[in-house]
Amino acid sequence: MTEAMSKDAPFLTLVDLTFEKNRIEHWIRFGHKSYEKILDPYRSIIGFKQDAVFAFVRWASNGYGTQVSRIDIIKAVGKGDACQTVPCIRPGGIILLRLNGWPKVQRALIAIDRVEAIGINPADASPEHWRQVHNRLKAGEDPDGYSIERHTAWLARQRIAP
Repeated sequence: MTEAMSKDAPFLTLVDLTFEKNRIEHWIRFGHKSYEKILDPYRSIIGFKQDAVFAFVRWASNGYGTQVSRIDIIKAVGKGDACQTVPCIRPGGIILLRLNGWPKVQRALIAIDRVEAIGINPADASPEHWRQVHNRLKAGEDPDGYSIERHTAWLARQRIAP
């Protein structure tokens, strides 16, 4: 049992990260982590509290070139909540965006950069924005931009939501 999963600790969604240069790279692009444990120079575990939104990027290569390029934007779940399984994420999460193939991953990273460019942490953006980005990129379209006005509306909805 890891420290993050002890009885007294809050429930966390855990992400296994690996880095072996030019072979396999898993990293968090954004998110407010609440736990981190470095296992060795190549592996670590990151934890996120319930409802935290984070982007998890996976890339792998072999002698013939890139084998995997994937980005998932996930909303962390609480203990016992229903969730979707995602490799390297325990127990799983609510998938807001899931894309594979470098061209689509690159476009998702650009969408993340655009949210940051207006001064908003992508982890704090509306989950609906990331769903919209997923749907538009899957359809081969440009996603709608995120704006200060949309973010303000999202924050207002959060204040009045039950």
